[in-house]
Amino acid sequence: MSERVAKHVVGAKPGNSLFLVFRIKGERYALEAVEVAEVLPRLQLKPIAQAPVWVAGVLAHRGAMVPVIDVSAMTFGEPAAARTSTRLVLVHYRPADEAPGRLLGLILEQATDTLRCNPADFQPYGLDNREAPYLGPVREDAQGLLQRIRVDDLLGAEVRALLFPAADEAPA
Repeated sequence: MSERVAKHVVGAKPGNSLFLVFRIKGERYALEAVEVAEVLPRLQLKPIAQAPVWVAGVLAHRGAMVPVIDVSAMTFGEPAAARTSTRLVLVHYRPADEAPGRLLGLILEQATDTLRCNPADFQPYGLDNREAPYLGPVREDAQGLLQRIRVDDLLGAEVRALLFPAADEAPA
């Protein structure tokens, strides 16, 4: 472990978690780092026919096909900007009924910062957003509001069946 990392770990407060911070339309959002498997540059994807426009495609990654969604397009209807800070973030997607989980790719703008804070600092924001259940609680700091994204709530049943068909098939 490098000296810099060791100092960072020693200085971490108990109960704090690391979050990957990114932006959608200039607003800040966060994913808990334990949900992140890998951060990659934006890569070429194979489109998926008949998928919602926010399903960006599929990626061959280490022998596995990984579906990728554009979180900006899903949230606000506009695809993520092609910037050098736009990343393809592979996350551990585990819907409630699926034990092992799968990799899901997320296209995220300005996914270059991290934040260490207590997850309890994120509080409900008072809206019932049934159309976007993945938008979690918010945390206020000097830069404004930061909203958590709940990875396991990103996909509805229909899109989950399209992207992960084996997970929704009943045994014969």
